[in-house]
Amino acid sequence: MKKDEVPQDDSSLSEMNAKELCYAVDKDGNYITAKSTGWEAKTIALENAMQVIKERVENARQRVIAGKTSPIEYYMELHKMEVNILASYVGMFKWRVKRHFKPKVFKKLSDKVLQKYADVFEMSIDDLKRVPNED
Repeated sequence: MKKDEVPQDDSSLSEMNAKELCYAVDKDGNYITAKSTGWEAKTIALENAMQVIKERVENARQRVIAGKTSPIEYYMELHKMEVNILASYVGMFKWRVKRHFKPKVFKKLSDKVLQKYADVFEMSIDDLKRVPNED
């Protein structure tokens, strides 16, 4: 595509002033780099992905409120992590992190273990024990 044809569609990325580097052809036929704010298909895919993430976070929040999971699962979802990533950050086996999702187990965790999670999520232990109310 020519440099003046590089897509500049509005997207979630444009709100963050983020641009993607693309290759284009200048007027002399040479390949150059050009910045793009995105194009419609990519914008739709990005917005769909963000909606799925928001739904997962809200689902986890509701499960914490209902007493079905611990706040660790909520904050893991909020920070866009998977269990194996969180396990590696806190230095524990995946099965152990999953076990900490159980409310009864979570309530018995030592401050030392809770601090590992709090450090990963960049919050205090007190904040880790709570989930935000609905906005």
